[in-house]
Amino acid sequence: MKKELPHFYINNSYGGNQQWFSELSMRLGGCAAETACDICIYLSLYKEADLYPHDIKSLNKADYIRFATQMKPFLHPRMGGIDKLSTYVNGFTEYASSIGKNVSISCVEGFQSFETALQTLVEQINGGVPAAFLCLKHKNKSFRDYKWHWFLINGYDISENRALVKAVTYSSFEWLDFEKLWNSGYERKGGMVIIEAQ
Repeated sequence: MKKELPHFYINNSYGGNQQWFSELSMRLGGCAAETACDICIYLSLYKEADLYPHDIKSLNKADYIRFATQMKPFLHPRMGGIDKLSTYVNGFTEYASSIGKNVSISCVEGFQSFETALQTLVEQINGGVPAAFLCLKHKNKSFRDYKWHWFLINGYDISENRALVKAVTYSSFEWLDFEKLWNSGYERKGGMVIIEAQ
């Protein structure tokens, strides 16, 4: 069972990239804002949500950077990062409200079971919308590039023996073992945010 959602390119970049941001704080800690920008563009492209303030038919790097600047007040870098799902949910909701839009948001907290997370993710992808994922500390060194990081998941590939998910970040994507990703080995965990346009 496999499903991948369409995404978007900005020049040759698969989605946005926080390394484009002009401010050092955003380049270092702007992953939540970057993920929110990508979801807004995705929902505007494929769900007619009108959450992106620029020309959705002509995506470009300059407009994306301006959009990230507009998103920053709602999901700005801070001490410890945006390390709680509730902070992300509140910021995204406030952004949508600021432009007169409503969104429906739910969460799967990291302490919930892998089975619950996988079922929710499959339903979300089948519904045609990517999920935002927060990974905090992780004992598996293969996830070192995802520590304390927000990124998108926009696909799954499930077989009898394993569940892979398509993680999108830094202008590219990678297939990750979802069960290993979810079970970080630490008591404090991140989780997943599910957003839908209304």
